[in-house]
Amino acid sequence: MSHLEAEDTPPGCCSGSRDGHECCPPGGARVRGFTHCWLLLQLARGPAHGYELLERMAADAPGTDPGYLYRTLRGFEDEGLVRSSWDTSGSGPARRIYAITDQGWDYLRAWSVHIRRTRDQLDRFLNDYAALTHGQGGENDV
Repeated sequence: MSHLEAEDTPPGCCSGSRDGHECCPPGGARVRGFTHCWLLLQLARGPAHGYELLERMAADAPGTDPGYLYRTLRGFEDEGLVRSSWDTSGSGPARRIYAITDQGWDYLRAWSVHIRRTRDQLDRFLNDYAALTHGQGGENDV
């Protein structure tokens, strides 16, 4: 259950309102699994170590937890989506460098198709909503 939902309120509605059913927009909600897409996209741009990936993702998935990132990378490696190797060049300790695999590219392509279809559905929803609420205090009137 998300932080926006309580057991006795409709999905997408907040608890704590006077009647317990004041609906809240999901402004802070994230698309589940979307950080995975961004992470693979960053690796598609070129191999990188974890800290560099955090820096690259700062604009696209701000606030990504480093522990989450490393757990995800390990999971990706277990699934064959990325591979890693130790970089011992340069000064300082060795760093693990991650690179996307062919299977990772396939996964990224599948996400791209899924996101495109979702975007099309969202566009249809927004167009239908705008047509329905035009002139009635809908989004277009703000």
